[in-house]
Amino acid sequence: MSGRRHEQRTGLWLGFAAYAMWGFFPLYWPLLKPAGAWEILADRMAWSLVVAVALLALQRLRRPDALSWIRPLLRQPKRLALIGLAAVVISVNWGMYIWGVNSGHVVETSLGYFINPLVTITFGVLVLKERLRPAQWVAVATGAAAVLVLTLGYGRLPWIALTLAFSFATYGLLKKTVNLGGLEGFALETAFLFLPALGYLLWLSASGRSTFTGHGPGHSALLALCGVVTAVPLVAFGAAAVRVPLTTMGLLQYLAPVFQFLLGIAVFHEHMPAERWAGFALVWVALLVLTVDGLRQARRGADATSGAERDPLTAVGPGVSDMRDPV
Repeated sequence: MSGRRHEQRTGLWLGFAAYAMWGFFPLYWPLLKPAGAWEILADRMAWSLVVAVALLALQRLRRPDALSWIRPLLRQPKRLALIGLAAVVISVNWGMYIWGVNSGHVVETSLGYFINPLVTITFGVLVLKERLRPAQWVAVATGAAAVLVLTLGYGRLPWIALTLAFSFATYGLLKKTVNLGGLEGFALETAFLFLPALGYLLWLSASGRSTFTGHGPGHSALLALCGVVTAVPLVAFGAAAVRVPLTTMGLLQYLAPVFQFLLGIAVFHEHMPAERWAGFALVWVALLVLTVDGLRQARRGADATSGAERDPLTAVGPGVSDMRDPV
């Protein structure tokens, strides 16, 4: 039991580290200026593959059969096509996030990841034909009202937030369909993105628009570190996900947008009029309803499992399968 508790504690710290790193991303992207958002995105794509290949090589040193998944996957064109589509969708998400941060919209980017769980639930209804519990309907309706309030507050649709939320929810849906491990999926997605990214970087260099070599070794190193910055929280997240319950990971996912929101207010001093506070408050109410409902369902599932262990013939009730995986 103590060993299991130690594993869970380790997983909790790894999960916290992963979401904290994602939450503090807004401090990193401005360091890459004067590189534009699309150059940063291309560097992130290209260097991420380098890091992914290095991690796979290390994995193979530990386990000789670590790459045995590649050959069967190459004989599944539909699955490969879905991985390629996931790569395109996550590149849209990455690009919009970098552009949003470096254009002074850190608070709105945080809104995108606050809204994301609500969009994911909506996809569950529309795409997977899942049935929502009453509390989930309340949360989705409250989230929709929040978008309306924020639209009035911004004087436009919060399109940066909506693009981030819908692209990441789509990415999560594709990842669920593909059902491939975190590092393996990361490696294949960046492999799909590598050649377009490299081509764009070469074009920038040939046209004299690249900043990689013209702003000192420090700037070059920061651009190259995009791969490490992308991979490290992903690896930490993967290690945490196998050690702690999904409900814990679901709660931890709110850390990243909370940190982003606080950075937008306290560090980047973004303007927050009353109507934006009202919109964010509605989003937080929706997430609170969603969280309480999720915890209640998880507790019922745990009780049902405990009952099944006492008397597997008579125990009935909602199972843990009713919980949805956090994206």
